[in-house]
Amino acid sequence: MGKAFLFETFFFFFYRILFGKLKSLRKTFSNSHAGAATSHLKYQKYPSSVHRSDLSDPHTLIFNVEGALLKSSSFFPYFMLVAFEAGGLLRSFILFLLYPLICLVDQETGLKIMVMVCFFGIKKESFRLGSAVLPKFFLEDVCLEAFEIVQRGTKKVAVTNFPVVMVESFLRDYLQIDFVVGRELKVFRGYFLGLMEERKKVTPFMEEIIAEKKLGSDIIGITSSSFNKFPDRYQLFSYCKEVYLVNNTDKRSWQNLPREKYPKPLIFHDGRLALRPTPLETLVMLMWVPFGFTLAVLRIFIAVSLPYGMSSPLLAFTGLRLTVTKPKTKIIEEGEKDEKKKKKPKGLLYVCNHRTLLDPLYLAFALKTNLIALTYSLSRMSEIISPIKTVRLTRNRDKDANTMERLLSQGDLVICPEGTTCREPYLLRFSPLFSEITEEIVPVAVNTHVSMFHGTTAGGLKCLDPIFFLMNPAPIYTVQLLDKVLGLSSGCYDGNNNNDSSSRFEVANYVQSELGKALGFERTKLTRRDKYLILAGNEGITCTK
Repeated sequence: MGKAFLFETFFFFFYRILFGKLKSLRKTFSNSHAGAATSHLKYQKYPSSVHRSDLSDPHTLIFNVEGALLKSSSFFPYFMLVAFEAGGLLRSFILFLLYPLICLVDQETGLKIMVMVCFFGIKKESFRLGSAVLPKFFLEDVCLEAFEIVQRGTKKVAVTNFPVVMVESFLRDYLQIDFVVGRELKVFRGYFLGLMEERKKVTPFMEEIIAEKKLGSDIIGITSSSFNKFPDRYQLFSYCKEVYLVNNTDKRSWQNLPREKYPKPLIFHDGRLALRPTPLETLVMLMWVPFGFTLAVLRIFIAVSLPYGMSSPLLAFTGLRLTVTKPKTKIIEEGEKDEKKKKKPKGLLYVCNHRTLLDPLYLAFALKTNLIALTYSLSRMSEIISPIKTVRLTRNRDKDANTMERLLSQGDLVICPEGTTCREPYLLRFSPLFSEITEEIVPVAVNTHVSMFHGTTAGGLKCLDPIFFLMNPAPIYTVQLLDKVLGLSSGCYDGNNNNDSSSRFEVANYVQSELGKALGFERTKLTRRDKYLILAGNEGITCTK
C-alpha cells in the first residue's frame, strides 16, 4: 500500500510538471520583466584572452556557473550521477528513457523533470553526493580561462540553475566562492519531494547584501548569451557595471582547468561511476551492465578455482591486464632462501599502497605464490571469494604485532599500511607498525586504471567492490616491486633509537617516500578517519560480524 501511494504521488507531480501551464506562464513573465530588469546593462563580448587589459579586476564578480564557468552547458550528466549513485540502476534507466523528452521541452521544464526523477524519495540526511561525488566531475568541466577571471574578484557570487544541494560544496569548498544563488528543494519528513522551491526575487536579496556592504559598487558580471531565459533569476546582473556574454561556440576552444591549479586539491571522492555519464556514455554503460556482471562472476570463478599457472592466461584473455616490474636487485639471492629457512623460518613482508581490495590478490598473481593478506576491514563476501588467505587486524598495536609475528612464521605477508584506499595520485599516512616486525621489507608500488566503474567506496556496500572493479571491460593493474628496506628488527639503527617511536615513523615515512617516487604520487598526512569524515560523515569503523 505504501509503495503504491509513493508511485501515485510521483506520477501526479510528474504530470503537473510536464503538462501544466508552466511554459505559458514563463513566456508571460519573460515578456513583462525581461526588458525592465536588464535594459540599462552594458553588454560586451567575453574577451578571447584572459590577459586582456580591458577586463579590469573587479571588487565583486557575479558569474553564471553552467553558462560561463563550465565548459559543457548540459545538465544531464550531473543528474545522471545523482540518479545512479543515490537512486540506483532503475532510476538512472528511467532518466535515460526520458532524455528525448527532456530535449524536446523547454529548459525549465526539462530541469524540473530531471529533479523529480533523481530526487523523489531520496533521504536528505544521507544525501552526500554534493560533497563526495559531484565536485570531481564539476572540476573536470571547469574552463581555465573563466576560472582565472573568476579568481580576480575580491567577492565572488555564483548564480546557478542547479539545485543548491548539488553545487554548493563544489563552489564554496573547492572554488572558494563567497555566495551561491540557486534553487532549494522541497523536503517532507526528511525526504526530498523532487520539487524545487518557487523562485525567490533576487532584487531584495541583492539589496540586503549591498546594504550590509558585503559586495561593493564595482560589480562585473559574466554569463551566457542565453541568460534572458531566466530573467527573474538573472536580475542579479542588473547591478553590474558591465556584463560579459560568453558564447557557447567560444567555450569549445577553451582549456580545461589543470589539476595543479585546483584551489583545493581533490584527494578524496566517492561514487561508483568512473566515466562522465553523457547520453552516449550512459547508453554504453547501461548496455554493458548485464554483460559486465556475467564477466565479473566468470573472472571470480577462474581466480578462485584454478591455480595461478592456468588462471593467469585465462584472466588475461577475459580482458584483465597486469603489468609487473621487478627490482634490479633480486629480493632473495640464489641459495639464500634455504639458508634463511634454517636460521630464521620467517617469510617476507610486502608493503604496498592501497588502491583496491584486490591489491594483495594481484601481488600474489604477480609473484605466482600464495600470500597472507592483512586487512583492517573486509566484508564477509570478499573473504569468501578471496583465493588467498585473509586475516583481519584489530587496530590494537600489541595484538596486531603478535598476529603479524605469528603469521610471518607461516609464510609471506602483504599489508597496506594506509588502512584505506585512495583513488587519486596521493598517498595517505602510513601506520608504522610494519616497520618493527621483520628485518626486511619489500615496498610494492601499485596503480590501477578503470574505464567505467570504481572498485572502491566509502558510503556504499563494500561487498560489491570487487564485483564493480571486475565489471570493467579491461581494467589495468600495475605492480612494481622495489628494492628491500631494512626494518627496525635488523639492528641497523642506533641503539638509542632502536625502540623509539621516531625510528618507527622514519622507516614508515621512508617507505612512503619510495612508493611516492615510483608512482609519481604526492604524500599526505591524511588518514582513514579523514577520508571517511569527508566522504561518509563517519570515522570508517565497520562492524566485523
